[in-house]
Amino acid sequence: MKISLNWLRRYIDLEASVDEIQRGLTLLGFEVEGIQQTGLSEMPGLVIGEILTREKHPNADRLSVCSVRIDASGEPQQIVCGAPNCDAGCKVVVATPGCVLPGNFKIKKSRIRGVESNGMMCSARELGLGDDHDGIITLDTGALPGTPAHEVLGDGDVIFDIEVTPNRPDALSHLGIARELAAWFDRPLQYPHTHFEAPAEDLAEAGHRLLEDVAVLADEACPLYTAHVIEGVKIAPSPRWLQEHLTAIGLRPINNVVDITNFVLHETGQPLHAFDAAKIRGRRLIIRHAENGEKIVTLDDKERTLSRNDLVIADAERALVVAGIMGGADAEVDDTTVDLVLEAAYFKPIGVRRTSRALGLSSDSSYRFERGVDPRGVLPAARRAIDLILEIAGGRVLGPVHIVGSEPVWEREIRLSPDFVRERLGFAIADEEQQALLGRLELDASRVEEDDDGRKTFVVSIPSWRSDLDRPIDLVEEILRVYGTDRIPATRPVAGAVVSEDDPIARYIRSANTALVGKGFLEVMNYTLRSAEEIATWSTAAACEELKIENPLAEDQSHLRVSLVPGLLDTIRFNQAHGNLDGLFFETGRTFREEGGEIYEMVSVAFAIAQPEDAAAWKRREAPDFYYAKRLVLELAALAGMNIRDDQFRLVDGDGPWQAGHAATVDGGKAGYEAALGLVDLALTRRLDIDGPVLAGSFSILPERLRGGSRIPRSRPVSAFPAASRDLALVCDEATPAATVHNALARAVRKAVNNAFDIEAIRLFDVYRGKGVEEGRKSLAFTMTFRAADRTLKDEEVARVFEAVQAAMEAAGFPVRR
Repeated sequence: MKISLNWLRRYIDLEASVDEIQRGLTLLGFEVEGIQQTGLSEMPGLVIGEILTREKHPNADRLSVCSVRIDASGEPQQIVCGAPNCDAGCKVVVATPGCVLPGNFKIKKSRIRGVESNGMMCSARELGLGDDHDGIITLDTGALPGTPAHEVLGDGDVIFDIEVTPNRPDALSHLGIARELAAWFDRPLQYPHTHFEAPAEDLAEAGHRLLEDVAVLADEACPLYTAHVIEGVKIAPSPRWLQEHLTAIGLRPINNVVDITNFVLHETGQPLHAFDAAKIRGRRLIIRHAENGEKIVTLDDKERTLSRNDLVIADAERALVVAGIMGGADAEVDDTTVDLVLEAAYFKPIGVRRTSRALGLSSDSSYRFERGVDPRGVLPAARRAIDLILEIAGGRVLGPVHIVGSEPVWEREIRLSPDFVRERLGFAIADEEQQALLGRLELDASRVEEDDDGRKTFVVSIPSWRSDLDRPIDLVEEILRVYGTDRIPATRPVAGAVVSEDDPIARYIRSANTALVGKGFLEVMNYTLRSAEEIATWSTAAACEELKIENPLAEDQSHLRVSLVPGLLDTIRFNQAHGNLDGLFFETGRTFREEGGEIYEMVSVAFAIAQPEDAAAWKRREAPDFYYAKRLVLELAALAGMNIRDDQFRLVDGDGPWQAGHAATVDGGKAGYEAALGLVDLALTRRLDIDGPVLAGSFSILPERLRGGSRIPRSRPVSAFPAASRDLALVCDEATPAATVHNALARAVRKAVNNAFDIEAIRLFDVYRGKGVEEGRKSLAFTMTFRAADRTLKDEEVARVFEAVQAAMEAAGFPVRR
């Protein structure tokens, strides 16, 4: 938002420098994104001139030959001019021969259509003072001819480009910013005085011949609508001061009435709209929702198609205005306008925002309505505009004033304890100073209550324009803003800082990064917030409900993520779309798990490997497969101090994001970790337009498990005694995964050994189908290796275990092949 310093000085006596004002705005919470100095600098040869005579050019219909005095004592100079307003008696800005204008345009004596011209009378655009090129600058000044132009036009301006946060719609105006600066510099604020009076008795009903009725058919979207009738205005260019104010903030002057509505908008923050009363059919204004497919041509000369969601201001036959956003061409004020209807209203933010997005149409008005204007500022802004219209454009106000709805009752008080302020700030501000700081922001804290112990409480009255204030902590922030964050006393830290090297979580993430980067993986970072569809795919319906966030920024960022793998799939898809077909990617970050209605935050590491059909796999030393992913997951778990046993892996055999039969999951239970690895479901990767299968894996652990001292692997002495091995062939159905049999065997062995000695390994070494094995079944042969740390195992010890294991496996449905 652009703010003019000259405009601000209409309301506050600012003697501060530009740097001091910038600093004040920044500390008040308004970021200054840019500062622009304007005004006419000194240009040799650019002087004030006076037109003595004007005659028609003998060889051109649109040119005039003027006699211009450019020196109080010298001879008048002949200048040819094409502007329509070069009338005799006008004071103008003249560029004499030799003068260099902006753009390095040098003025020379010349002949224009056969007539000598000794200079040029300048427009605002030619001097770099605006975009107006319809006529030359005419001045209302007593300066003598020959006076350097910069002495008359050199009073420049300073334009601040300010970022206003969405919670501060009260600051979207010059008065709003002036109010803030008045508080910062502790200067009085001068509100513009209005002289508006109700129409005279004989005119109290005269407005009915121009506007008979105003009807609001959508009061839920427009709680307050006002319309004033003004007759007999004269449409003309605005006075210079008004044009300069608008030009300074980047607005193009149009005519006096339209310029006044724009001026009041940027002065008060309340949007207004002026109708040509003669163009309102049926002498009625109706505030209603549009019909589906209804069309309107807006002031930007574009036809818009409306829907039932869009609020419009209409007459008896057609829509005239897209409410709160932009007027229509059918009732705009132009040079033929004599009578006006001035609209001032309060439109609910949600409706204006919805229509603005649907139409792709925004304006200074919609920007303010979307953020919320002060409903109690509607009538004062209308009266301010009427004062200016009567002063500048003439005319008179006719009754009745149409007011539909009413200003909302505003009575908001916040009780604030001075002790609470000091407790939250961490330093002392006296009670009286707290009251004074609030008062500078027009937050009246003069009412004080005391309890039986003498403790004070301020009863702070909140003005209607500060709807963002509703809690005591909000007032603490206001006190600090005006007090100045730069004045907060420096104190020593009361606790030692946590060094990242000492943080177990940071240490684990760093170790995982090092391990994966060393294997050729590239680290990526994806958004923490994901779509509901993704959560439903990678987790449960309960998680989809519990992990939903309020007020998401976008539909695809509505939930906390449950896995890092979906983000890695997005990365693979993006890379393949840009020609990088294969790739190894990993990510570290936080994920969230829902269990029993509770949400748990997890520290996660995930990796993904693209394997496109046409990738040159032979270029790698090792073609990644399920067991490669398993080794990576085991390594990530070991870095966290966790040892995942083979029997903990559960083969995926149902629907979900992992490919059935080619992926496994691990639930660490009380250990507080979980893992998943294998091929991502092929149907899912095809839906994502990923070429070829994707091998992925993830390991997640609760932060407290890392901070609480996870199990650190410790070395064990190598046994000096020999190992004992036994082979066992077990028969199972063809469809039974080897891991299922392996896990059952491991459980049986652990139960049989019962910690009497160590189980070094259980390894699958053969798969047999053929003679001696029924069709549709297979034989899996395992080697079991045992060892004791303190003795040589006896045959009978091993035999006893072996017999118990065989019996257990027979009972489990896996008979021994003999």
